[in-house]
Amino acid sequence: MNGFTDIVSKVMEVRPDEGDYTGEDGLLYCGKCHTPKEAYFEDGHAALFGRDRHPTNCACQQKRYEEKRLADQQRKHEDTVKELKKDCFDTPKLRNWCFAQDNGANPQMKHARFYADHFDKMQAENIGYLLWGSVGTGKSFFAACIANALMEKEIPVRMTNFAAVLNDLSGSFEGRNQYIARLCRYPLLILDDFGMERGTEYALEQVYNVIDSRYRSGKPLIVTTNLSLDELQHPQDTPHARIYDRLLEMCAPILFTGKNFRRQTAQSKLDRLKAMIKEKECL
Repeated sequence: MNGFTDIVSKVMEVRPDEGDYTGEDGLLYCGKCHTPKEAYFEDGHAALFGRDRHPTNCACQQKRYEEKRLADQQRKHEDTVKELKKDCFDTPKLRNWCFAQDNGANPQMKHARFYADHFDKMQAENIGYLLWGSVGTGKSFFAACIANALMEKEIPVRMTNFAAVLNDLSGSFEGRNQYIARLCRYPLLILDDFGMERGTEYALEQVYNVIDSRYRSGKPLIVTTNLSLDELQHPQDTPHARIYDRLLEMCAPILFTGKNFRRQTAQSKLDRLKAMIKEKECL
């Protein structure tokens, strides 16, 4: 028992650092911030092993503790977000697509910000987006910005396309239900470039299975497609009608118009190359 008492006494003892001093109340004070490093036990509490005081953090110790706690918390958050993004995207470059990169050229981005800011409501109401329009108008960027914004809040998201999904499903019959069930567990599922996958009977059946399972899960879905709204509203046959009806029931359509941003990017790179060649010729 004496050994245990000695250990406790040493733990309860506060060793003064250079500049520390004893205040008028008999407690040890920090020589830097001039706040106590000790505190008396509260009235009515028995002294511990004959001691009437216990260690406490002075202001600068508490500041260092808080800084370390916040730094550890930030590192943990960054690691979590990194893992979420790794799981979310098949294409690594999409991990960097965020609202900070928005140049304001696409007026529809306000809907992306609204969705990310009000995701709790979108999730509760099972509201998704059907992003349709011409190639290169920013639909994938729009969707990826939402995904990254939610993952910064540590909300899991999966963004993929049906070409990848069908490739995974065709691997083996065993485990297909589990694969689709896993897709349905994400709070938000994003299917990019819908309509570009193979239109075989098998493919259409699997596409319907994924979308219908997502529908029955009661969780929101965002889909990007180059198909027109007219094509979606007037399908060519029954298999397509089953799929499109589900999508239009789950997702609010948003039209993307305007310039082809991919062509603009390509032209910008070509212009920069020409300028570099011209500058080299002038040397």
